[in-house]
Amino acid sequence: MLLNLVSTTVLTDEIDMFPLLMGLFGGLALFLFGMEQMAVALKKVAGTGMKKVLARLTANRFMGVLTGAFVTTVVQSSSVTTVLIVGFISADLMSMAQSVGVIMGANIGSTVTAQIIAFKVTKYSLLVVALGFALTFVSKSQRVKQTGQAILGIGLMFFGMAVMGDAMQPLRTYEPFIYLMAMMEQPLYGILLGAGFTALVQASSATTGVVIVLASQGMISLPAGIALCFGANIGTCITALLAAIGKPREALRAAVVHVLFNVLGVLVWLAFINELADFVRWLSPSATIASANASANAQLATDAPRQIANAHTVFNVANTFIFIWFAPLFARLVQWMVPDRPLAEAELVKAKYLDSELLDTPWLALDRSRLELVHMGDSVREMYAAIIPGALTGTAAELDRIEGMDDRVDALHGFIVTYLGSISRRELTENQTAELMRLMETANDLENIGDIIETNLVLLGRERLAKGVTISEETLAVITDFHRAIGQALDSAFLAVIQVNAAAAERVIQMKAEINRLSGSAALHEAQRLVVKEPNRLAAYTTEMDILENLKRVYYFCRRMARASVR
Repeated sequence: MLLNLVSTTVLTDEIDMFPLLMGLFGGLALFLFGMEQMAVALKKVAGTGMKKVLARLTANRFMGVLTGAFVTTVVQSSSVTTVLIVGFISADLMSMAQSVGVIMGANIGSTVTAQIIAFKVTKYSLLVVALGFALTFVSKSQRVKQTGQAILGIGLMFFGMAVMGDAMQPLRTYEPFIYLMAMMEQPLYGILLGAGFTALVQASSATTGVVIVLASQGMISLPAGIALCFGANIGTCITALLAAIGKPREALRAAVVHVLFNVLGVLVWLAFINELADFVRWLSPSATIASANASANAQLATDAPRQIANAHTVFNVANTFIFIWFAPLFARLVQWMVPDRPLAEAELVKAKYLDSELLDTPWLALDRSRLELVHMGDSVREMYAAIIPGALTGTAAELDRIEGMDDRVDALHGFIVTYLGSISRRELTENQTAELMRLMETANDLENIGDIIETNLVLLGRERLAKGVTISEETLAVITDFHRAIGQALDSAFLAVIQVNAAAAERVIQMKAEINRLSGSAALHEAQRLVVKEPNRLAAYTTEMDILENLKRVYYFCRRMARASVR
């Protein structure tokens, strides 16, 4: 088909490759740089608002689709949407089935770039660059500056496309290239080329942009453009999988959902490319060209960009409509494909959520710090659950094991504090600075609880063994009740930290009266037990009162965490 379109053109086997490659790769570099600038700026402008939108509007898979599409349209980065999803799954704010809908919606949001590019606004690219530059360097408002950076990025994208388009014009008469484009009429060739190019540049939007540039030069037909866009959808899966390497299992599962959705979507449509092309031609009628002598190439150059962009959108919307009904099945399949790590691997002391790649997006980095605090807190809660049985009735080996748990807590504390220090060197808003300080305080409070257990309560358990003290059943019950109440405060403080849950924080603070009542009751019990004629009664009294006092100190740090979480 394409060869027929150029049958009236004089073809050549020779071309000056240096200026062509310089323009092509230089334009591609401008396009990718502009896209990165736009994405970074939009993420800053959107801020935590995108996180709130995702948290509130993902009650079911269908709302998840709309939310994922909206968030990705705003931040122009499906990877940012995926990072947020992983955080919500880890915090038990979103189920895996709900996340499937958001991931599918993110694919729809990513088609907006192609729609903008297809409007042929490249002739105004330098005007957009100038406007973005003016807003960035003239305004004193930080938000206006960030908006200017986003506009500047869009202008650079358009200018890069114009440079690529100008550089590619000689290819319209270059016979080997015409032959290569004719091969794209075979869908498998187009898909492989699109996937390979996307994997190379790590951006499906760049592949779509290049395809639309080719179409705007009349070098590629609609079916070939569709095949290349299909390939871009598969190639972006490689980016998702690479980004998930070394990340928590939730991140890998989200990446696998992305892969399954995109690959299955392409397979479903592979045999229907021509039908999709016919539908898109009906949806996007041919524009009328003023010149009566207009060639088939000119008509193709006029129509194909918009039709390819529409095909890209129709493909992703249709796939979402088809697969959204199977979201629970996707979730179960992915959890089977990516099971939890074996216990031995999970026991390694390492940060699960801290990602240096997110440091330039502080609101996301702070969110990951919060998740890592939960990881640290799980270790503290494990220590806390074990210490009273260990201190009152445990063996020396059990006390040694509890003491060793604090090594994990100390290591995670070091990771978190170092990461927060790196965030603090970025450009932060006032709210982000306050959030960073709250997280730093929480990390220190958790470490203090770990130190109370490791240094004081373990030592008291060893003193009990050394002095041959036996704790009575009545005293064991009193201290266990007190330990259980403070454990509830610790659990609620955790909930307050991970979910910024004001109700949970208030529960911890309001427990003060109950803790004081239990403490007074325990002290009265100890005073009554002091006169009982038993061996080592004084030594037992001292040990038991010291244990109660250290448990009260744990509650003090729980209250600090609760207050900091909502301050």
